Amino acid sequence: MSTSSAAPPLGTPPRKDRAAGAPLGTPPRKDRAAGAPLEGVTVVTLEQAVAAPFATRQLADLGARVIKIERPDGGDFARGYDTSVRGLSAHFVWLNRSKESLTLDLKHAAAAAVLARLLARADVFVQNLAPGAADRLGLSASALRARHPRMIVCNVSGYGTSGPYATKKAYDLLVQSETGVVSITGTEDVPCRVGISIADIAAGMYAYSAVLTALIRRQATGAGMTIDLSLFDALVEWMGFPLYHTAYTGEELRRSGPNHISIAPYGPFRTADGHVYLAIQNAREWVRFCSEVLGRSGMHNEERFRTNEQRVRHRDGLRTVIEEVFGALPLDEVVARLEGAQIAYARMNSVREVLEHPQLATRGRWADIGSEAGPLRAVKPPVAIEDVEPVMGDVPALGQHTGAILQELGFDGEDVAKWRREAVI
Repeated sequence: MSTSSAAPPLGTPPRKDRAAGAPLGTPPRKDRAAGAPLEGVTVVTLEQAVAAPFATRQLADLGARVIKIERPDGGDFARGYDTSVRGLSAHFVWLNRSKESLTLDLKHAAAAAVLARLLARADVFVQNLAPGAADRLGLSASALRARHPRMIVCNVSGYGTSGPYATKKAYDLLVQSETGVVSITGTEDVPCRVGISIADIAAGMYAYSAVLTALIRRQATGAGMTIDLSLFDALVEWMGFPLYHTAYTGEELRRSGPNHISIAPYGPFRTADGHVYLAIQNAREWVRFCSEVLGRSGMHNEERFRTNEQRVRHRDGLRTVIEEVFGALPLDEVVARLEGAQIAYARMNSVREVLEHPQLATRGRWADIGSEAGPLRAVKPPVAIEDVEPVMGDVPALGQHTGAILQELGFDGEDVAKWRREAVI
């Protein structure tokens, strides 16, 4: 693995695969750092799209061996979302590095023997199949835990395993809509979904933390655990402020675009050649902002602007005053004044500008990974742990590890050849 202070050059060859015949539980790649926190933990996953793959990639980042079971006829459907990363899907590249791909048609009778041997050696099983699909395959938590008492079973669903919505399909937009996120996002006239898959990401992070919790408890008790979580419940948790606000005031929050509904000034303000985003959080900052940035030292005591509630009430007037000053100044001058007064601000970067962001470059936040399309660059995990290098392994090709895994499980070449002919693998 290589890192650099800038976005790394695309020149590192894909890593060599794990040697065939290694026992389950060993790292799948030769360059995986020894002593990774989850080294020796094997995760078997039946996952699609974003939520479960996001959770299991976090486990792989910490050294767990993640074996991803995919359909032989195309695999995880996220592989087909787009072809923007040298012919590969951006979603798939983001969510599936450091994993091994085993193709297996679970509806075929022969697959049961493979799955049984695989699960017998697994520490964690994760699935986010359609409602009821895992049960129909004999992979319910109760059945798995009966056979494997130490197993941690994590079920990620759309709306939970009970209730009137339990059997409904759930995709990120739909969950954002059902949980009220769309109702408070956007402008006063136009509601919007959040531009990234926050329902999936929220559920994935809760799944990841729950699996870590279960591993800690198993170390103390020797017992496995069943984890059930849903995209709906995860996003309802993130809706805490508007839910409590409405429950206890009876008032629905109105959409406020990029502005804060209950803090002012907080949002974008026009300068002579661009926009700057402000976030004034307390009275001390407000006084400094008026005197040192706007050059209007008495403004903080004006009745309509004296408290945050009054500023929110007179938001339009406040914007007019601020933009009278900012509108006559170039963005760089406004930024210099804000810096001098220690007022929080930000520029609105494009995605292209984030790729070249100096905060990423100077901190070595990019790393090289391999793929069937050649070397790629990827962002490192956001959490830095002392003396732990994140695992930044290859993005697997569909079925890339099938033969090696079947050999590890003790199946001979004749079985493998037959299953290939019958499209079991």
